[in-house]
Amino acid sequence: MSQMEDIYQAVLNDDMDMTSEKVQAALSSGVAASDILQTGLIAAMGEVGRLFEEGVYFVPEMLIAAHAMQAGLEILKPLLVDAGVEPVGKVVIGIVKGDLHDIGKNLFSMMLEGAGFEVVDLGVDVAPEKFVAALHDKVDILGLSALLTTTMPSMERTIKAIEEAGLRDRIKIIVGGAPISAEYAQKMGVDGFAPDAGQAVTLAKSLID
Repeated sequence: MSQMEDIYQAVLNDDMDMTSEKVQAALSSGVAASDILQTGLIAAMGEVGRLFEEGVYFVPEMLIAAHAMQAGLEILKPLLVDAGVEPVGKVVIGIVKGDLHDIGKNLFSMMLEGAGFEVVDLGVDVAPEKFVAALHDKVDILGLSALLTTTMPSMERTIKAIEEAGLRDRIKIIVGGAPISAEYAQKMGVDGFAPDAGQAVTLAKSLID
């Protein structure tokens, strides 16, 4: 098995220690950080997303695989910066005001990084004005999540605040979370809806392309 296949398999096997070890070994033997990112980590997370969509992997497996990928990515990040490797896009994400459920957001954040995005994670219980402030920098996509039906109006208020700040035309907005439907997303006038983290990453990639 090649070094890239070793890294790929370590992520698919949800093995953080092995992923770190194989990434370090590949670097030591002269493989470029950008090659390890693309052929090892990004390819593996693409496969993880596919397995999730097919019902082979579930959220726990996806989370552990994402943690394994993160372990490899942490080693590569300073080298990628030094090499001038540009992220494919910048995404701001957060859970709207009044909501504290963050497993899906954390998974989405890790998978976005695994797909080559720069991620600004604002956390949970984020007020509309905090989202607005984060969008004054150059941002490609905003990801909003609500896990409770009671916080869905908070999502609408956030989008309204972004519109009132004159920032809506500059960014794409995607939404997700258990109570959110494609119909509700369409009613809010956002650019996309995803029912889970894997599909959200696919959606983010399509909006950048």
